Amino acid sequence: MVSKENLRLGMRRLASGVSVVALKSDDERFAMTASSVTSLSDDPASLIVCVNHEASLAPYLNAGQVFSVNVLAFDQQEISMLCAQKSLGDQRFRVGDWVEAHGAPYLQSAESTFFCEVDPASTTFGTHAIVVGRVLGVLVSSRPCEPLIYHDGAYRALAV
Repeated sequence: MVSKENLRLGMRRLASGVSVVALKSDDERFAMTASSVTSLSDDPASLIVCVNHEASLAPYLNAGQVFSVNVLAFDQQEISMLCAQKSLGDQRFRVGDWVEAHGAPYLQSAESTFFCEVDPASTTFGTHAIVVGRVLGVLVSSRPCEPLIYHDGAYRALAV
């Protein structure tokens, strides 16, 4: 059996983009940093987000709930760090140009933003919910692409 520590050490070698998942429920906003986001299909347009059951927004990711996935730019490390903290609540939104569309908060300055609706095909596995998001809309920044990357326990820039 693989130890949790060995799994984590191995996964640190996998570079990933950094995103913030955000939603609004009963006038309360929630956000979390996520590195487990991937495309699923272009027909129907969908993606997958893996969310720890202990995340503050986890109980609100029910079928039909709208959420945003904000792909962060390299200069948005502070937003990533804020949204990674467990007990900040609405203070996570104190940094960045947050606005709302499709009923979900999103960052206007993100590299890209996906507006999604939780699909009933979502499921759970171990400590995480595997959330299938049906993409309702996409915003793509017009500025040069400089995504925030997480690798080996640190933020990195994409070398081009």
